[in-house]
Amino acid sequence: QVHLVESGGGSVQAGGSLRLSCAASGDRHAGYCLAWFRQAPGKEREGIAIFDVNGSTGYADSVKGRFTISRGDAKNSVYLDMNSLTPQDTAMYYCAAEDAPCGVKTRCRGGVCQRIPPPEDAMDAWGQGTLVTVSS
Repeated sequence: QVHLVESGGGSVQAGGSLRLSCAASGDRHAGYCLAWFRQAPGKEREGIAIFDVNGSTGYADSVKGRFTISRGDAKNSVYLDMNSLTPQDTAMYYCAAEDAPCGVKTRCRGGVCQRIPPPEDAMDAWGQGTLVTVSS
């Protein structure tokens, strides 16, 4: 059983930055792929970033170029660096884990295929969430 702990949420003004952290504790030898999802008030939860055990990453269009997911300092941990935040980024942010090896979901446009975050039902465990509020 994997347990996830998120930290780093808070309030920031538009244009600002925040860093979220997620640490997974579990005994799976192959490790875990870690992803960030978010749910804004009145909206469905969406996957925004994935970090695979092999180091590959994927992003949703809504955050590409502004958010960066990276390996954390501890094993089975990741950071989500969020820059150029807008009020539309206000949401509860959830870290989720998928037992490795992980499925790979891609989107192809104009002959170029890029990895995108997995669907919710691919994830095996969820954190409790951390709130991010961006004011205008």
